[in-house]
Amino acid sequence: MNLNLTEKVIIVTGGAKGIGEGISTVLAAEGAIPVIVGRNEADNQRTVEALTAIGAQSFQIVAELTRPDECKKAVEQTLARFGRIDGLVNNAGVNDGVGLENGDYERFMQSLHKNMVHYYLMAHHALPALKASKGAIVNITSKTAETGQGNTSAYAAANGGRNALTREWAVELLPYSIRVNAVVVSESWTPLYENWINTFDDPKAKLDSIVSKIPLEKRMTTPEEIANMVVFLLSSKSSHTTGQMIYVDGGYVHLDRALT
Repeated sequence: MNLNLTEKVIIVTGGAKGIGEGISTVLAAEGAIPVIVGRNEADNQRTVEALTAIGAQSFQIVAELTRPDECKKAVEQTLARFGRIDGLVNNAGVNDGVGLENGDYERFMQSLHKNMVHYYLMAHHALPALKASKGAIVNITSKTAETGQGNTSAYAAANGGRNALTREWAVELLPYSIRVNAVVVSESWTPLYENWINTFDDPKAKLDSIVSKIPLEKRMTTPEEIANMVVFLLSSKSSHTTGQMIYVDGGYVHLDRALT
């Protein structure tokens, strides 16, 4: 399917690793130009080089998104390079384990900046360009907002905020034909997920117990499968879809646990 994304400029925060890398790669395969925004220049450049090797266009911007001025800078640099923005994927974040019992005000607020505040700032600064292009926004969110996980109050709160902002922006941006949707992630193997699994006394046993509860095929969702949905939502093929939370999770959140 031709998604009509050729030479469309799409910002992908955290676009160098894990799910973000998957999104950047699928965008590039569709002929779009992913603009990878992340704090680690080496990671950003590695992904750019990998995309260049397959003949794709891409660009990278080093930014620490917990700093509001760097969110603005990332948008400005994108516009300086390309003169347009056709889409925004808010993806960067980390499940940092700031719980209720084992947390505090400072870490809670830091986590909100890591995981939600930059979603707002990136959309805010990109909005004039998105209005001009009638672009689209996709927010990556997590099941933790609905299911809970334990010892991750800040991350769950941030994802609840991501979901709420998705619906709020979909309403506010209707007059500009800007569509806003969310892709909700449950269990997908990424470097950050591996780090989390390795915090358990028996990582393999913990991983096996999670995978056994994923209804479809008893396997984790791949970053590419998440990316495929994200790229579809950015494209004109989803031209009347907005304000939706789409779960790409093999049925993990909503199907009957008796199935597993």
